[in-house]
Amino acid sequence: MKEIWVVDDDDSIRWVLSRALKKHDYEVQAFSDGESVLAALNKGEPAVLITDIRMPGISGTELAKQVSESMPELPIIIMTAHTDLDSALASYKSGAFEYLPKPFDIDDALAIIESAVNQRGQSAGDVVEPIKTGSMIGEAPAMQEVFRAIGRLAKSNINVLIWGESGTGKELVASALHQFSPRADKSYIPINTAAIPAELLESELFGHEKGAFTGAHERRIGRFEQANGGTLFLDEIGDMPAELQTRLLRVLSEGKFYRVGGREQISVDVRVLAATNQELEKRVALGKFREDLYHRLNVIRIDIPALRQRKEDVPLLIKHFLKESAEELQTDMKQLTDESMLAMVDYHWPGNVRQLENSCRWITVMAPGSSVDIAELPKEIFAPQPEGLSSSWEVGLAKVAKQYLNLGKDDILDELRVTFERVLLNEALKFTQGHRQQAAKRLGWGRNTLTRKLKELNFED
Repeated sequence: MKEIWVVDDDDSIRWVLSRALKKHDYEVQAFSDGESVLAALNKGEPAVLITDIRMPGISGTELAKQVSESMPELPIIIMTAHTDLDSALASYKSGAFEYLPKPFDIDDALAIIESAVNQRGQSAGDVVEPIKTGSMIGEAPAMQEVFRAIGRLAKSNINVLIWGESGTGKELVASALHQFSPRADKSYIPINTAAIPAELLESELFGHEKGAFTGAHERRIGRFEQANGGTLFLDEIGDMPAELQTRLLRVLSEGKFYRVGGREQISVDVRVLAATNQELEKRVALGKFREDLYHRLNVIRIDIPALRQRKEDVPLLIKHFLKESAEELQTDMKQLTDESMLAMVDYHWPGNVRQLENSCRWITVMAPGSSVDIAELPKEIFAPQPEGLSSSWEVGLAKVAKQYLNLGKDDILDELRVTFERVLLNEALKFTQGHRQQAAKRLGWGRNTLTRKLKELNFED
């Protein structure tokens, strides 16, 4: 029977994990501090070590670092309540096999533990020192997956395709992938392929020889040569002209190319990160993007969620950007009223995180007082939103109530309450991907209440 060690100064966390693990036939030892764990390791070791990140005495990251140095094959899972990329990567840096963001669903925790047990013997390895990563903040499950992907790719040189709408932070992900990679001390060369005219892009990427074309008065070194040994980030790769796609494919497969007008073959070692806001599979089907190039780029794909898909992160980002703007402009930080914050969260943010950042900068400059009322928010927050993104759910509720009243129905409150709860529960379960404990927490229900509501509202078990 596999033995799991749980380390946390919170009695409830130790109890919950121990109970769940024992139900799944694991032996469990629970510890309240890191010093006890180090002493116990002199007598034996577990199959997996799970530790909180913040504890009195030895912290979880320090404990993981000490344990991984002496027992590199022991998988360590770090629990953390932090919601930014730096904290996630600090967990990997300490030697962690995986990190588990709090609050966690017990099913998620068990899946990670089982994976750690099955992969015993594969150490996580070192991750380079974390850096400040601007607005890469988020507690939403989709953002946590992005953080995990970057951490897992920390020792890798493979190509990565980053997909996301404009303004979601693809450039930040690419920069982090380079700076946490073995190539971190080499060049990082970003280029927006859509911003350069097609007739100049070839020279921009591969360079040219003197006299290669009109205006080529001297030899120019292209981006691939500049990135030799490092990383080349190709943003908006979906817009690359077809003829250049062929040349790019050859470089990726052979590591060699010719400058425009050149006869000398150039060899390079470059990791390519590509980003797009387009569905490349559809462009491949339409014949607008080479399928073989797509597969060369899409070794690993990271999908960045739109801001409207992670609205629970909006308050976190607003506080971050308002603080950043105040420091930049050397003024006091603005505070949104509850009504203003709700309006900002409810807005659909078509420009994603970039638009939110700009709005926070606008508020810092234009709002007259330290407390920002709803009338002082940018005008676009109150502009008509696309269908299905109504700025006020009360409007829809009022329409339904009016319809029921016009139909002469009685007991409207009870009927609408059932519908209201069913919609909320259904959306919460979809948002948490079926994890009932997380859904109950989001709704403010206890476990018994959730069980009762599932039966009352006719949800399938």
